[in-house]
Amino acid sequence: MSDQASLTAAQLKEKVLASEMEYVKVGIFDVDGVLRGKYMHRDKFISAIDKGFGFCDVVLGWDSNDQLYDKSTFTGWHTAYPDASVRVLPETTRDIPFEENTLMVLGEFTGEAESICPRRILRKVLDRAKNMGFTVHGSLEFEFFLFDETPHSVREKGYRNMTPITPGFFGYSVLRNTVESDFYHDLLGMCKDMNFPLEGLHTETGPGVLEAALNISEGVEIADRGALFKTFTKILAQKQNRMATFMAKWSPDWPGQSGHIHTSLLNESGENVFYDAQNDHTMSDTMRWFLGGQQKLMPELLSMIASTVNSYSRLIPGFWAPTHATWGVENRTCALRAITGSAKSQHVEYRIAAADVNPYIGLAAVVGSGLWGIENKIEPTAPVDGNAYEKTFPEELNFPATLFEAAGRLRDSSAARELFGDAFVEHYAQSREWEEREFRKAITDWEMERYFEII
Repeated sequence: MSDQASLTAAQLKEKVLASEMEYVKVGIFDVDGVLRGKYMHRDKFISAIDKGFGFCDVVLGWDSNDQLYDKSTFTGWHTAYPDASVRVLPETTRDIPFEENTLMVLGEFTGEAESICPRRILRKVLDRAKNMGFTVHGSLEFEFFLFDETPHSVREKGYRNMTPITPGFFGYSVLRNTVESDFYHDLLGMCKDMNFPLEGLHTETGPGVLEAALNISEGVEIADRGALFKTFTKILAQKQNRMATFMAKWSPDWPGQSGHIHTSLLNESGENVFYDAQNDHTMSDTMRWFLGGQQKLMPELLSMIASTVNSYSRLIPGFWAPTHATWGVENRTCALRAITGSAKSQHVEYRIAAADVNPYIGLAAVVGSGLWGIENKIEPTAPVDGNAYEKTFPEELNFPATLFEAAGRLRDSSAARELFGDAFVEHYAQSREWEEREFRKAITDWEMERYFEII
């Protein structure tokens, strides 16, 4: 649940009217998890609380670089990019610490656009859980690298020879987090003030890399917090002439950046349905089937989790990222880690996700596949003991090798269409295929170094 009370529509109106603010910042997360928004005059905003407002649907028809998809049927030049209806979400209201008398309020698409709106897709899955008698609890954790760079300097350098805030390996370093304590405390304070508080924050292994674990919350708030954390961490860094990146893997020399998703299900009495003291590893049948569904559908839904071309650079042996749809009990070499031991702590960690995940789409895949597993009583394979990287597995546990292949697997998945709808599957798959086609236009440094002189 939220650490501070959510506002109702009436309370939000009262808050705006009682203040001196002239403008409210409204935003919508797009398919890539990028927050798109604008300042809205208070008069229009108050009207929008009841009536909604229009937002150009191009934000559902372009990529993270504002380039228009060429095969979208939902929107494009053939529809002339009209406005789509958006409803204001008073419960997402947050004060922005950097902007005096300014609120941040999220919205989500309604009408026809809701069939592909990431937040609505997640709420569709959460409604499925509710109809099954469950509420979803969980949290996200992100690794991110922090650089002494600016948006101008990285472009001037061609994204080479960038300077991390600290050098070398030094995980869980008290030295590093004390020397850089100003940033750590600024980040901790911002997260608390904006109602996505952190459970923990520490250095990870690599130059300038931090790991942040968000507090447990419920339902769509899990993804709201994750998406806002990524956005405002980057904002905080840039306001201090630094840059934070949530790329899955920015360097071949260092491990990639995880975006692990933790989930459990509670029944109507508030009890964790994953826990059963009488079963092996205290795993209930419900938890076993939930995990079985996640494992079974992971290769089909991988593009919803590993959503960029860069995501697939991380999924290699030996760099703390899973390479097959495996599971184990407290085993960090597997894609799914069953965390067991007590009714309070029993849950599943979905470890295949990287920091580049769209929290709404990623959580929808994680929960949706688990619910599908419960509905169909899907049994997982035997848990992996020891190092999963050193073992061989059946072909059905292999991951698609590229984003393009993963998008095709999603399009062909009957379970995905059942869980998320045909419109979302078609739109999302074409957007991921577009992403890889854009990548294929690029000539990489590796190609230049390998072929320029010798071939």
